[in-house]
Amino acid sequence: MFGKVSRRVLAVSLLAALAGCNKTQTGGAIESGGSASAATPAVIQAACPQITLRDGTSSYRTYAKGAKDDPTKVVYQASLADTTRQCVQSEDALKVTVVVQGRVVAGPAGGPGKVTLPIRVAATDGKKTLYSELTQFPVEVPQGSASTQFVFTKADVTIPAGAGAEAKVFVGFDEGPYRTQ
Repeated sequence: MFGKVSRRVLAVSLLAALAGCNKTQTGGAIESGGSASAATPAVIQAACPQITLRDGTSSYRTYAKGAKDDPTKVVYQASLADTTRQCVQSEDALKVTVVVQGRVVAGPAGGPGKVTLPIRVAATDGKKTLYSELTQFPVEVPQGSASTQFVFTKADVTIPAGAGAEAKVFVGFDEGPYRTQ
């Protein structure tokens, strides 16, 4: 029952974030009293690229030392599921906040504890990479539980304003070397 309620709350939260998908960055003048005057309302503008989970990168497994591809030696298994984003357009850039829901399950060789997930966010415009960063994201599987849900947020994905309608944002697990671009 609790899991169903948690999923509903998370789904509503993700939909609320999606509702503010596109907006233009606005500013407000400072009044003499030090408080900001009413800012110009946000305008829906530009194309906010969809978030795509690439095939083969939406799940991740860790194994006990020395084991690989042995289902009895799985320590943790993680998966990415639902995504959403919010974009803010300025004159020279499109800033995308990426939000991804995921889940971690302890395997037969695992239990409660911390797991670090290598999550890469990348943006492309056709064949050109505009942004790529790998984040080592910590998730805690609580005592008394074999699984937990998490929400990964990357708030500073910046791509050029002229990236065009072909811009795409990809999210997935990346077991490669830690590097940023």
